[in-house]
Amino acid sequence: MVVFCFLVDQTRKIKRTKPVAGSCSRCRRGASVADIVTTTRFCYVPICWRSHKAIICTFCGATLKTYS
Repeated sequence: MVVFCFLVDQTRKIKRTKPVAGSCSRCRRGASVADIVTTTRFCYVPICWRSHKAIICTFCGATLKTYS
């Protein structure tokens, strides 16, 4: 009997943020534009990097809108 076990995980890092006018629709606190890098790893080897921009809440961390 052969059993395969693979570990796949995904990490999200915020590189830089910049405040924007407006507020979060959930908690009514401030929002900011962030450059986000998402890395997908398979058995501890990074196989995919994706960089995108998103508007996130500075208080609750909710993602309000993403841009490619």
